[in-house]
Amino acid sequence: MDTDGQLPERDRCSAPTEGPEQRSRSVRSTVAGWAVRWHGYGPWQQAGVLAALCVSFLLLLSAHVVQPFMIPSGSMENTLRVGDRVLVNKLAYRFGNKPRRGDVVVFDGTGSFVHGERPGGAVTGLLREAAAAVGLAEPAETDYVKRVVGVGGDRVTCCDERGRIKVNGVPLDEDYLSPGDSPSRVPFDIAVPQGRLWVMGDHRSDSSDSRDHLGEPGGGTVPLERVIGRADWIGWPFGHWTSLSRPYGFDHLSDPSVPGAGGGHG
Repeated sequence: MDTDGQLPERDRCSAPTEGPEQRSRSVRSTVAGWAVRWHGYGPWQQAGVLAALCVSFLLLLSAHVVQPFMIPSGSMENTLRVGDRVLVNKLAYRFGNKPRRGDVVVFDGTGSFVHGERPGGAVTGLLREAAAAVGLAEPAETDYVKRVVGVGGDRVTCCDERGRIKVNGVPLDEDYLSPGDSPSRVPFDIAVPQGRLWVMGDHRSDSSDSRDHLGEPGGGTVPLERVIGRADWIGWPFGHWTSLSRPYGFDHLSDPSVPGAGGGHG
């Protein structure tokens, strides 16, 4: 019996349309195509493509992870000096965490410290923002860097008989203040609303901060949603390289959500 004649003829040249081998060939073909195109570019074109890729990567990194921020004034001396570039951690408060007392934060002061639209045209604004995003230009005039002194639910007052600021009735030991500065020459007594922050500069005599906006909407406090991120490191200049740790003076403060916390107003 001729069994070979009864079997359908198999196409020995056919290849599977799906599977790892076919996908591998497709990937190799795509890579080879890009390689041919790349070698077809001149040196200046290749340099332009690489520069565009680097800038795109830096902008994405700055927009979502870490943003360099140029310090434009002396309001945070001596912790931060004019011209320092701090690296702002944009993931610090993304996963349920909130700013804590003692954190150095960068925030958009629109609606709290600044009222009205940002100055400048659209094109100028975009170019400035792109340069500021990689630390090559000063930040927008509405962006600020300050230290969190009070969070939602706190009562912050100035000052006790020794001239110290108190949070929930407990005096602060502020060893980070600029030498020669007093904690505040402006008396105040503020109950920080939930979802907002009371912020101050470390160079109190040269800082426009929450104290300067007591009579405005929000009483000088900053909404949490306006916080851009936490300043965690000084990245430039090389001589100032350091991490920005939370001062120990805030560790002993009571949680305002605990009944009876604070021990009076003093």
